[in-house]
Amino acid sequence: MSGVIDIDGARAEWTFPAEANAVRTARHAVRDTLNAWGLDPGTRDVTVLLVSELVTNSLRYASGPIGVRVAHREPVEGPPSLLVEVSDPLPDPPTERVAAHDDEGGRGLQLVAGSARRWGTRRDTEGKTVWFELALAG
Repeated sequence: MSGVIDIDGARAEWTFPAEANAVRTARHAVRDTLNAWGLDPGTRDVTVLLVSELVTNSLRYASGPIGVRVAHREPVEGPPSLLVEVSDPLPDPPTERVAAHDDEGGRGLQLVAGSARRWGTRRDTEGKTVWFELALAG
């Protein structure tokens, strides 16, 4: 981990170099943060899995730093949620595809789409961000 940018009671953000250990390091950072926030094991496990998939995609296709941000949101109305963002310097959005039964990859976005309440991508001047939102128990 090249450095924790910010951690407070409701938000944590890191930047990881595009190196082989980025996935493992991101997984541990997110898991430790969600544990500290007291989130239930099911939400924690799904979040860590989806972060692993998105950081792997960034590592596979981008050559620059990978940003990970998690935010525990308490809206005025409706249930609380967890917003997770994974950013990299590649501006091209990821391509969702259907993986064949014997494909070794290609399921990351399928997992995100099937697990998250909402998800999407956005471009900015520094690349792109893939985000997802999970509903939390009220």
